Amino acid sequence: MSQDTFKKALAVGRPPNVVQNFPNSQALIVSGKVIDRAMIEKGQAMTIAANGRNIFIIEGALKAAQRANAAIIIEIARSEATYCPTTLWNIARRVDYLCNKLGITVPVAVHADHYFMKKWDDVAVAKAEIPSLFDSGVTSIAIDASHMTDDLNLLANLEVSSSIPSWAGYETEIGEIKGAFGLSTPVEAKFLCQGLNAHGMCPDWIALNNGTTHGIEASGTGIQVGLTAEVHDALAPYGTSGAQHGTSGNDSERLKEIAAQTQTTKANVATALQMISWGVKVNEFGNAIMEGDRFAKVPGEGLDDALWEEMVAYADKAGFSGGDYKKLNLPFERRWQGQSLDIRNRMARAVEDFVHYLLVDVFNAADTAPIAYDIILKNNSYDLGPKVVQFENPAEWTEDKIKAKAAAMDTDKGPAGDFDD
Repeated sequence: MSQDTFKKALAVGRPPNVVQNFPNSQALIVSGKVIDRAMIEKGQAMTIAANGRNIFIIEGALKAAQRANAAIIIEIARSEATYCPTTLWNIARRVDYLCNKLGITVPVAVHADHYFMKKWDDVAVAKAEIPSLFDSGVTSIAIDASHMTDDLNLLANLEVSSSIPSWAGYETEIGEIKGAFGLSTPVEAKFLCQGLNAHGMCPDWIALNNGTTHGIEASGTGIQVGLTAEVHDALAPYGTSGAQHGTSGNDSERLKEIAAQTQTTKANVATALQMISWGVKVNEFGNAIMEGDRFAKVPGEGLDDALWEEMVAYADKAGFSGGDYKKLNLPFERRWQGQSLDIRNRMARAVEDFVHYLLVDVFNAADTAPIAYDIILKNNSYDLGPKVVQFENPAEWTEDKIKAKAAAMDTDKGPAGDFDD
């Protein structure tokens, strides 16, 4: 990529909220639509949506994307603001700072993941709050109303649509992530995308419950590729790509199948990157290795060994185990930043090497950055518009008809419970 091409893309590819927040920046922060379409154009490719729970993860992921010449997404979920130093309101600043510091020139989308609405009363809060995320520099959002019934899920997406800029990346979700319980179906997914299309909305991505889990996938075989492909085939007329949640710990061959056999362009990775940045022992898929009932740390890798022992003692006192270790990010990031440069570098480098492996050897995302530049320059804009225009009849998708259609669907949402991790 020539410096001239990068400068041209920088001049027209940054959305107005990014320009306003970072007027003198040399970071090519773009809409999520750009990243999705670069993967589509390459074909059988998906990029990492790296969950930036701490600053070292973001740094490592950005360096990996630069090495792989790959377009990338950096994201954080709404719920993670309670236990991570990275939040929906500072993630764009962190990404912009690191891109400028490190000389990152690949396109990066900043994604607000799992903006959840678990009950209808949450919708009014969402409508008021979502604009503030874009005010802070976010360029993409996942609306997650999957905890509600199918009709309310659709209606919630429609209700908050006015809060999402038309140029922004937009993800929706059908089927709460519950592992093998309550698997999503083509009928449910088509219902959601039909109703959205009828009202002029075209999601760039849809997340499914296709057998995966949040946190570490223990068996490495959770994702059902055939089911995912079947759902994506049903959605072909609506132009919606797949977003694969719960990628951490899944077998690399299975992830290659997801990229090659489905329409997935976005793969979320969170827990594995956190563990790797700390120096926890993991297998080749990112699964943390236990010694007894504790995580095993590689001596001399990741963070300082003595600091790790402090974290373990803190976790024991707080009653944290397993997935609850994520709650160590907020109280300890300042301590991690106070370590020597060598230790800070090795924390980021471990993430970089793992993400680079995923981008190049598993996800087929290498060299998608130039494709993204070309897409920006061809459109001469940060706003790519929808992939598919409205063709469903809105008269068939009024609130009453939405409720009637949903009631007529035979669905299994699985057991109730807290499946957020």
